[in-house]
Amino acid sequence: MIRTRSVRNALRSRGIDGMLVTALSNVRYLSSFSGSSGCLIISRKERIFFTDGRYEEQAKKEIEGFDIIIDEKDILCAAIEKVRSLGIKTLGFESSLPYASYRRLLRKGFRIKAILHLVEDIRKIKDLHELRLTNTAVKRAEMAFRKVKPYIKKGISEKQIARMLEDKLRDKGCSSLPFDVIVASGSNSALPHAKPSHRKIRGGDFILIDWGGEAGGYFSDMSRTFLVQGKDMLRKKEIYETVLKAHAAAIHVVLEGKHTRLVDKAARDVIKKSGYGDCFGHGTGHGVGLDVHELPRVSRFGGETVKKNMIFTIEPGVYLPGLGGVRIEDMVLAKKNGCTVMTGLPRKLEIIV
Repeated sequence: MIRTRSVRNALRSRGIDGMLVTALSNVRYLSSFSGSSGCLIISRKERIFFTDGRYEEQAKKEIEGFDIIIDEKDILCAAIEKVRSLGIKTLGFESSLPYASYRRLLRKGFRIKAILHLVEDIRKIKDLHELRLTNTAVKRAEMAFRKVKPYIKKGISEKQIARMLEDKLRDKGCSSLPFDVIVASGSNSALPHAKPSHRKIRGGDFILIDWGGEAGGYFSDMSRTFLVQGKDMLRKKEIYETVLKAHAAAIHVVLEGKHTRLVDKAARDVIKKSGYGDCFGHGTGHGVGLDVHELPRVSRFGGETVKKNMIFTIEPGVYLPGLGGVRIEDMVLAKKNGCTVMTGLPRKLEIIV
């Protein structure tokens, strides 16, 4: 298996004999197991999956290339005992491991070493199967939104729109949602991660909607902002056009070999030049895959070089307390000479009468 081979190569380069994988998204990436209780031991020769009796049949159906161990009491304890029997001297573990579990690894007769983002770094580059599932997740999200779009008008509440969209996402085949749908109108739209309220849509409102779909465990993530006919239209149109230009500028920079900080800078420079630099507080994007927020990061802090077949969002925004906010978010697939925008809903400002 290519994925576990990559893990083994990374462990060998760090002088680590084996690794305990506990983050469920990483367990799924490496083994295809989609249940909620499982962990892995990957050593230089062994690939072992641990779960409890509830998932015995599911594991047999989903997993290939791993020895499967069922433990009814404590799968972490079973994994620790297996490490001992394999003679692993240095065990790597994910730095996200809960402290209580970390304490259990101490003084077990082998050295332990925390590892940050080893599997997550491998996950950044999507293979053909992952690209297909992500494209399906995008299509499901967009089909669901098109069903809801005609109902977005004055008088409907944020919660009504959110519930309707979540229902349509499931109708289109999403077995889970990447996050609760965000619908924020008026002054609420100035909160980047607002929760839908009972507030009803009014004239002059920005309506910011952020949602995503799912297919085979892979997610999509997108945002659109609409404007209801009303007061302060000139300024609100200006804000929208600023975000749209920032969005286009960032996409123009995406290509293999560029640093993600430059992608962020392209969007941020447009917004700053328009006088709204202090109104864009979050990063320009993030990776999307088995987790809706994963590597790479597209921000002014840290980041890395863009590589072919990375998938991440471009989502600049401007948020003004009391007035409202605008965010335009799409997913892009990085290529050698540019990128493909995976999401296809219109980005031009739409005014709801």
